[in-house]
Amino acid sequence: MSEPRVGIVLGSRSDEALLAPCTETLDRLGVPWESLVASAHRNPGRVAEYAGGARARGLKTIIAVAGLSAALPGAIAAHTTLPVIGVPVPAGALNGMDALLAMAQMPRGVPVATMAIGRSGAVNAALLAASILAVEDEALHGRLETYREEWSQS
Repeated sequence: MSEPRVGIVLGSRSDEALLAPCTETLDRLGVPWESLVASAHRNPGRVAEYAGGARARGLKTIIAVAGLSAALPGAIAAHTTLPVIGVPVPAGALNGMDALLAMAQMPRGVPVATMAIGRSGAVNAALLAASILAVEDEALHGRLETYREEWSQS
């Protein structure tokens, strides 16, 4: 497989349940990806280093999966100008609503594209990442069109 174009960062190993629908969609579309587990709270230096070096490593966008306070997508967005896509995890007393609101309420200048809570959001994150890449990749654009056509018939 070629060099990763999408980075996926999970706030903790417990968030891995949302990794599968995201990576399965990226694989189906032929989009190379890499993943990392790093918490904005427990590993802030690692998060900053990963985000800060992402462009130089050839990444074009980053998907951040986090629950509860969901600081991870914003922490990543603070250290890169690459598009950051947040996926809220359905966890805690509010079942992901706190994470959704945390991602959606980023301050001006630190944008995070925020998906739905859970598996649907994970798939949409993969599709948005692929759409970003497809702006300059006609073959991927065609695969996205095929995916949508097949999805509309299911």
